[in-house]
Amino acid sequence: FILHDGPPYANGSIHIGHSVNKILKDIIVKSKGLSGFDSPYVPGWDCHGLPIELKVEQEFGKPGEKFTAAEFRAKCREYAATQVDGQRKDFIRLGVLGDWSHPYLTMDFKTEANIIRALGRIIKNGHLHKGAKPVHWCVDCRSALAEAEVEYYDKTSPSIDVAFRAVDQDAVKAKFGLPGVSGPISLVIWTTTPWTLPANRAISWRRTLIMRW
Repeated sequence: FILHDGPPYANGSIHIGHSVNKILKDIIVKSKGLSGFDSPYVPGWDCHGLPIELKVEQEFGKPGEKFTAAEFRAKCREYAATQVDGQRKDFIRLGVLGDWSHPYLTMDFKTEANIIRALGRIIKNGHLHKGAKPVHWCVDCRSALAEAEVEYYDKTSPSIDVAFRAVDQDAVKAKFGLPGVSGPISLVIWTTTPWTLPANRAISWRRTLIMRW
């Protein structure tokens, strides 16, 4: 029985999410072992990504200013290795059984080579699609951002109700069955983006929603 463990990120101390994740998986692996299965557990760590680079930048600065990109990547590897050691000790203290002396790391050159080989097979089999898609982008980091890495600025936007006077009053009365209505007829809209009103081209109206003043 093999449990393919999605690796935690090699950045910072473990938190309750790490603990719950690893303990639940450990229960499954141990139960399979007690049931007679050969159930080796090989832990792993994700050692790539923006959080590690930002931590290294905070301490040493951006690549190209004081050192080369290659030297920056080397410092990132060193930082990731220290984080792996710290998290490994914490997981062992939780009683999680595994081959902690031989984990898989995404920054291992062998692992990177296997990833490239797997990607090559995916491309060869025609399973890779190239297209356009909007993504969150950091101009300072010059990198795409994951949804969890995006922080939104709270902003209060005004909302307004606007009455659009019907140009053809008789046509509106006939369309919505309002023959006995006297006085001007307006179509009321509500919006939180009033700056878009000058570009409005049409109004959608539900027949059953009739408001009279």
